[in-house]
Amino acid sequence: MESPVDVVVGGTSYRLVSSAGPDVVRRLARVVDDKLRALGGTARPLAPQALLLAALALAHDLEEEQGRRAEVERRARETLRSVLARIDRAIEEAGTRAPLLVHDGTSPTTFRDDDAPTMDGED
Repeated sequence: MESPVDVVVGGTSYRLVSSAGPDVVRRLARVVDDKLRALGGTARPLAPQALLLAALALAHDLEEEQGRRAEVERRARETLRSVLARIDRAIEEAGTRAPLLVHDGTSPTTFRDDDAPTMDGED
């Protein structure tokens, strides 16, 4: 069972029980409290409208951040597609002009180029 966590938001104390850890609950409460202060919600007692305004402002911030993340993901996918297309073209071009390398059987790292002329004139 989760232990209650005491937090202060907008000058009002609240006791919360959450599946999140106490540090997370306190950090989130500070975010809300900071947003209230930024919106001028420091008057006592705290009106419910001030909490609503803070919640709406935080929801707006979240939407904007999600939009930025979606744009970054879209650009990353676009860049990846472009890079993969360039790699595919390079592989195709190299395949049409690259010599055939055949293992010569003498060592695991020695290959011969079957299209290259030999030093003694053999093919």
